[in-house]
Amino acid sequence: MAELGEPLPTGDEKVGAVRSMFDAIAPRYDLVNRIMTFGLDTRWRKRAVRSLGLKDGARVLDIACGTGDFCRDARKAGLDPIGFDLSFGMLVAAKTDVPLVQSDGLRLPVRGGVADGITCGFALRNVVDIEALFREFHRVLRPRGTIAVLEVAEPERRLFRWGHRIYFHKIVPFIGGLLSDRKAYAYLPKSTAYLPPRGDLVELIRATGFADATSRLVALGAAQIITGTRT
Repeated sequence: MAELGEPLPTGDEKVGAVRSMFDAIAPRYDLVNRIMTFGLDTRWRKRAVRSLGLKDGARVLDIACGTGDFCRDARKAGLDPIGFDLSFGMLVAAKTDVPLVQSDGLRLPVRGGVADGITCGFALRNVVDIEALFREFHRVLRPRGTIAVLEVAEPERRLFRWGHRIYFHKIVPFIGGLLSDRKAYAYLPKSTAYLPPRGDLVELIRATGFADATSRLVALGAAQIITGTRT
């Protein structure tokens, strides 16, 4: 990934860089996540799965599934998940027995209208085109299918925002460097530059066919859960 001060990669360069980065950090990815979020990421995912509002047995596609956290939570909730991830290393490290497929989220190897729901965790920053990603979500969902997307955010209150910036931009790269890969976790806070402001992101998602899309902040504003229904 880009070193401090270097421009962030785009296009095919970004695809290759993201794949290589997640291949490298896959073995300790879960450990670092739990430490960085104080274990709260598990609560966020469970809340996101509940927000889908789906019945038992509903088919859910988890995009950028990583080591399978969302897949496990969806299975425990009585749903029928399939995981997709660009990184083969993450799929190898996955701790789930649900079907897993190596695939770019922008070009899912499934026909249209097959899914009842879609989950996606902390991956919007890692795709080449966020709008194209949600258009692909729209394609593979049935009418009235739902999405639940977990992503980083920035607190609205000034004091919380100040503390979050110190933690996210200073402490997180330090912890990641100690336990895993320094370059990868230096990229993490820089990659927020790929995200549009929260309000603009919701408007973009609504324009792709999720007219009721909303974003709800969690963890004092450090993360957001985006939900919406295919229209």
